[in-house]
Order: sequence, then structure tokens, then C-alpha cells
Amino acid sequence: MADRTDWPGEALVVAAQAGDLDSLTALVAGAHPNVRRFAHSLCASREDAEDAAQEALIILYRRIGMLRASGALASWMFRIVRNECLRRARLVPRERAPLPDTAVMSAEDEVLRRLEAGRVAEAIAALPADQRRVLIMRDVQGHSGRTAAEALGLSTAAMKSRLHRARAALQHTLGDTRAHH
Repeated sequence: MADRTDWPGEALVVAAQAGDLDSLTALVAGAHPNVRRFAHSLCASREDAEDAAQEALIILYRRIGMLRASGALASWMFRIVRNECLRRARLVPRERAPLPDTAVMSAEDEVLRRLEAGRVAEAIAALPADQRRVLIMRDVQGHSGRTAAEALGLSTAAMKSRLHRARAALQHTLGDTRAHH
């Protein structure tokens, strides 16, 4: 299936960390669609998203050795993209003309909406891989239940069960997060 819903495998990450150039190149290429998706969901503009994704991939290329656990690639890249989007958001007021008060409120609302999207994406990244794949295919990419089940090699019942567990875990995590804010 051309539309990958998972991150590059652990063996590729380990090889890249060890300095294998072919593995590092494959890792960056394999992470690119996911990094772009994160960036487009978190950044304020398409231009910022493309720049943040590019910067995150450069950091991945240069600093893969800093990744402590080979299975933590998705959450590590999410944090890099989030930080880059936030950094770019802080530059906006200096680069653009002042906005009227009503527009400023809208901009604040947009930042809050994106921060909430960031919490959701972070909670999704923290799910077990099997639950994350089902949730992304069904709720993020909008595939039908049958398509998701077939792509993941599951029965429809197994797919529904994983999706239910993933949604429940996400709801629990986001409920806890909202209670602390």
C-alpha cells in the first residue's frame, strides 16, 4: 500500500543511529510524509508548515544519534515540529502589520485551536502502534472500516476493537490533559 500510516521500522532507525548513510537517507524519506502531516496540523500557514517540516528533517538527519529509544521516533519528531511551529508563530507579529482587535482575537483563537490540535497529535503519537495505525486510517485519513481492516490485515471485528480501544485511550488522555489546563 502506497499510503503508509506507520513510521520507519526500528531496525532502520538503529542502523541510521549507527551511522549507515543509506539507512539514514531511507529513514528521512520514510519519515517525511508523517512529519509534513504533523507540520500542516500544527503550523499557522502552509509556508510555515513546509519550512518546519524541512527543518525537522534536517534535525533528524543531523541528530539521529540523540534519539534515546529507537521506538520513540514519532514522538521525538512531533516535538521538533511543534517547537519549530511555535518558534515561527512567535516571529509573526514582527513580520506583519498590526491587526485590528477583532483580528487579534481571531489569531489568538487560531493559536489555541492549534495548541489543542498539538495535544491531540501528541496523544495519538503515544498510542500503541497497532491502535495508532487503525485510528489514523479511520479518523485522520477517513478510510472506510473495510479498507482499514484489509490494509492492516485484520478482520473487521479486530479492527473495530482496536479502534474502540484507541478512541477510549485518546479520550482518557485528552480528558486528563484538559483537567490540568
